[in-house]
Amino acid sequence: MKHLAYLNKYLIKYKWHLLLGTLFTIISNLFAVVPAQVVRYAFDLVKETIDQYFLLQGTQAQEHILEVFAKSILMYGVVILVMAVIKGIFLFFMRQTIIVMSRLIEYDLKNEIYMHYQTLPLSFYRRNNTGDLMARISEDVSRVRMYLGPAIMYLLNMVTLVILVVGYMLSVNAKLTLYVLLPFPFLVVSIYFVNEAVERRSERIQAQLSKLSTFVQEAFSGIRVLKSFVRESHSAEQFTDAANDYKAKSLRLTTIDAFFYPLIMALVGLSTILTIYIGGREVISGSLTAGNIAEFIMYVYQLTWPIASLGFTTSMIVRAAASQQRINEFLQTKTDIVSEKNIVKPIQGTVTFDNVRFVYPDSGIVALDNVSFEVGEGQSIALLGTTGSGKSTIAMLLCRMYDVTQGQIRVDGVDIREYSLPSLRGQIGFVPQDVFLFSDSIRNNIRFGLEEDAVTEEQIIQAAKDADLYENIVRFPEGFDTRVGERGITLSGGQKQRVSIARAIVREPRLLILDDALSAVDTKTENAILHSLSRIMKGRTSVIISHRVSSAKLADKIIVLDEGQIVEQGTHESLIQQNGVYKELYEKQLQTEEV
Repeated sequence: MKHLAYLNKYLIKYKWHLLLGTLFTIISNLFAVVPAQVVRYAFDLVKETIDQYFLLQGTQAQEHILEVFAKSILMYGVVILVMAVIKGIFLFFMRQTIIVMSRLIEYDLKNEIYMHYQTLPLSFYRRNNTGDLMARISEDVSRVRMYLGPAIMYLLNMVTLVILVVGYMLSVNAKLTLYVLLPFPFLVVSIYFVNEAVERRSERIQAQLSKLSTFVQEAFSGIRVLKSFVRESHSAEQFTDAANDYKAKSLRLTTIDAFFYPLIMALVGLSTILTIYIGGREVISGSLTAGNIAEFIMYVYQLTWPIASLGFTTSMIVRAAASQQRINEFLQTKTDIVSEKNIVKPIQGTVTFDNVRFVYPDSGIVALDNVSFEVGEGQSIALLGTTGSGKSTIAMLLCRMYDVTQGQIRVDGVDIREYSLPSLRGQIGFVPQDVFLFSDSIRNNIRFGLEEDAVTEEQIIQAAKDADLYENIVRFPEGFDTRVGERGITLSGGQKQRVSIARAIVREPRLLILDDALSAVDTKTENAILHSLSRIMKGRTSVIISHRVSSAKLADKIIVLDEGQIVEQGTHESLIQQNGVYKELYEKQLQTEEV
């Protein structure tokens, strides 16, 4: 239960639901137990009436006894029926409080997990796969809800009913009660050992389910690659193998669960036999009546469901504990990207890298080593280099997706770690290398991150024109309301990239970062976008990351990176005169364009 203790704050939050649910459970069980005493009186009345009926045989009193007997039995029946109805009403109230409480906590817990996921750094998402993240917020939370709702409800029902029933049984005959309850310790010991096996197998099942979810998510995300390489059958076989593994683990758990019900039924049957045998001897001795035996049998069967639910409830609690342990593992993961002073102010755009060294925390790869440069307010800088030279890492560090390992990054002379994260990122327009569009309209993808009243339709249209996208959009039947599908699947690579550019520039950012933003467009489109960007970049600090020299020529300053280090820097003209890496790259691309 130590893992489930995390949920206590929610139980306190919804304490009135829990308290009312407990009250309704007690009242409901009270009206469930009392009818057994009515049955006892009815049985005793039957025996007494039969004795008197034969004793007064042949007299007029016989008819009177039958009338009184019929009315009494009818009254007892009405009392039992009314109590059953009242019990049902309070059962309804019990479920409406406890089950509703579990749904409210499920809602809060999912929101807490989702909000916490968003605070975690990119390094966390590099270490954990999407399927596992989804399984913990869906499957694991659902299992936890089963503890908060049905499990707590059944436990409350069991505890209150056992206390009431055992109390009534002891008040009738302590000796018979002890014999009836004799099998129960064996049940408790059996459940203890079975629970150990259930917990181990539950953890294996949840781990396998995460793997299964990850496989499915990757298969559907890469469905075009699967179809292109004709790997549908192979993928289906892999899914079948993973599903069979999950099925085998689930069946092994089901085998353990299957022991509960037969074991409980056997022990309940033994209690019934003891009730009849020991109770019969007590009736013969005169210490009990036949009505007491009937009452005890009803008590035994009233204990059947609570005891039977003990195994079911214990299984739910054990599974919930295993799931909550997995949830706690992520909730206890804290982000290392925190603001030291939470400075909130408009940035002007002066960016300084001072002896920056960065090592990816998950892989240990040195991405940047002793990198220093400065971009003045309103100036632009281009970063060129081969794949893996550290260009995109600089963009990640500027957006503070990671913190530097050594050195310092300053914006307007202030360490980037002192800015409020929302304030800093809200003033940056970022076009990532790996474009991601949401399954929404083109309009909403362009104004993503901005409130509806924060940007006008004219601004959206102008941003689309600046990204050389407007002509494409107006040719779509639904124009800006065209839905792009999951990850923008209905658009071409170049169109997706231009939507991402429009998304960045519509914010009118003080710092514009273009991470290989024109890699998926042709030369003609690139020239049109560059012409617009040259106007857009005026007055704002811009960082252009590219492998094309044509894009870099726009910048006031060019830096050439190689294996995380600066090998050349200067203007286009000065770098050409140096006859170094930049000139070689420029001439190669010039020859390619001529061809």
